Amino acid sequence: MKKSHRNIERMSKFQLGALDNNMLDYDFNKLKEFLNIKGRVIFDKNFRLHKEDNALLFVLCCYFIQDQNSSAIIGLDINKGLLISGPVGCGKTSLMKLMPYLASHKIKYETIPTRNIVNNFNAAGFEVLKKYKDTKDYCFDDLGLEPTGCHNTRDCNVMGEILLSRYDLFKAKKVKTHITTNLNTEELEARYGSQFISRLGEMFNLVSFKDDSVDKRK
Repeated sequence: MKKSHRNIERMSKFQLGALDNNMLDYDFNKLKEFLNIKGRVIFDKNFRLHKEDNALLFVLCCYFIQDQNSSAIIGLDINKGLLISGPVGCGKTSLMKLMPYLASHKIKYETIPTRNIVNNFNAAGFEVLKKYKDTKDYCFDDLGLEPTGCHNTRDCNVMGEILLSRYDLFKAKKVKTHITTNLNTEELEARYGSQFISRLGEMFNLVSFKDDSVDKRK
């Protein structure tokens, strides 16, 4: 007999998948239906997922429900973080805020704009860097849009330093870091150095929107 995996939102009952022989089989269309309704709740009534993003959404769904079988088939490592890149307004930040609702008991992280981190550093100094050496999972939002780090005339590549520290945490304790960015690999290297780029494949699943993705905020 199959048992249903259900999530309740605004009095709507969703059967997102069924458990059969100890294997949970999720329905991708039901997952999208749930995400669309949840997105309208936490963002606004006009929120919707776009068909042209279906391939990317499928990858993210596999990751957030921690579907090991499907992830193995598509080359996704659920033990790494996510680095989501794409044009301005394509939906990177919204998805990273929305997707954890699929299985909030499995994946939790704090989303922080990188500009806030650097602004805090500029005001308070190097103590700010210590916060991100803990074992908490983070999503660093809009990497590359932050201002220059400078405290008491001392310049610092704030996010570069934090990302190297997060790599050490990942290697030692499997602590995950997630990133959204408008930058491509070459631009990331120019901003954060070759050391960070050499660690990308170890730390992250690289997920990209299409270059011609529309600005969904218009």
